[in-house]
Order: sequence, then structure tokens, then C-alpha cells
Amino acid sequence: MTDQDLSVQLYTVRNALNEDFDGTLERIAGFGFTQVEPFGFTNYLDGLRKLGQHGLTAPTTHMGLVVDADLDAIFAAASELGIGTVIEPAVRAPQWQDVDGIKATADSLNAAAAKAAEHGLKVGYHNHWWEIEKDFDGQRGLEVLADHLAPEVVLEVDTYWAHVGGADVPGLLQRLGDRVVALHVKDGDGSTDNKKQVAVGAGSLPVWSFIDAAPDALRVIELDDSEGDLLDAVRDSRAYLTAGKDA
Repeated sequence: MTDQDLSVQLYTVRNALNEDFDGTLERIAGFGFTQVEPFGFTNYLDGLRKLGQHGLTAPTTHMGLVVDADLDAIFAAASELGIGTVIEPAVRAPQWQDVDGIKATADSLNAAAAKAAEHGLKVGYHNHWWEIEKDFDGQRGLEVLADHLAPEVVLEVDTYWAHVGGADVPGLLQRLGDRVVALHVKDGDGSTDNKKQVAVGAGSLPVWSFIDAAPDALRVIELDDSEGDLLDAVRDSRAYLTAGKDA
């Protein structure tokens, strides 16, 4: 796995960024990363404008698009930073209890995608476990969403949360196919307790089977939280993934 296959979700190191934004980017670059995935990025534009000084780019970002979003401002800022895909990080569980709720989310994402296209950008969606755990006539909620998305809307599948939600993750990824352009790769004990997440390779999840099921997807390292040091976990995750599954 090369550096072009890897990114890191900056939410993982949010506390470090709050203490020293520029210094944290420098550390991430020092680990060997060339790509990052910001979150709520319009709140950090001044800091993110310095990505290039650290040899970093941001091909993807998380940003709320569905509720009360100023889409033109978001997409203009993304264009300025060289971001290509803006990903909705979460539409909460109440919207995933029936097909009508899922269709409404798809409609919002499709509308955002039409606006994004005016800026030369794409829109995507990132899942947690609640889009996975409910069954709709043999489909997971995320698959129902995909069926109602415009062709240009992409998915970033969080493999950890898909596993927690009860999915056969490789099977899910294969069914979603080319729409999956990125994976969140994380590890832990497979529970909803964020503190039990650990560096990739140090937990119990079969992360390589997930990666192998979407070989062309960008692999984005993320921890929602951990009992250990999060920057160390980012460093160790990269080392594990770049060493390869046979290491």
C-alpha cells in the first residue's frame, strides 16, 4: 500500500489540532502521510490553507450538507483548497427507520450533488452503524440509499461501523461496487464504545478482507476515540497498512 492509497481523518486528532493546528499537521506529514481528510472544514480554513506547506493535500472532506448548509459557500471553499469530494458525515438514526426517510436523505444528497457539479465537485455519504443494522427486504439501509442516489453521488463506507451494524462487510462493499470511492479503516473490539478503538492491526476486525473487497478505494484511517494516544495510533495504523497484510 502506497501513500497515495492512504489518508487520515483529522477528526481523529481534533484535540491536538485545537492545541496546535500547524504542529499537528507537521507531525502527520512526518509520519509519511501525503493526504488528509478534514472535518467541518469551513471552521478551519486558515489552518487548512497551509496544507501544502506540509506536503499535504485533501482529496476528500467531511462537511454537513443535508441540514441548513450554505452549499455555495461550502463548495467554493472546497474548490479553493483543492478538495474534490465533500462527504456528508452523518444523517442520524431517526431518518433510517423507513424507506421514505432514506429517500428524503437521497433527495437532499442529489440536490447537493447538482450544486457541487457547478463547482466541479462531487458529493458523498459516510455511514455509521444505524444505516446498516435495519433490514429492508434483504437490503441494508445504506443499500436502499444507494438505489435512490444519482449516479454521481459516491459513498465512503466506514468499514468498522458497517461491521458493528451487522453487515457482511466484504459482501456489502461488493454489492455497492464502484460507488464506493473511499473506506474508513479503523479497528477495535467491534463495539459502539469509541474508547475501545485502537490502531489498525491492534484490534479484532479483519481489516484486510474489507480492504480487499474495495481495492481501488482510498483508505482513510480514523479513530473516533481511544484509551491510548491518538497520534500514536495514527502513526501505528499507517505503519501496519503500509507494511502489507503479509507482513
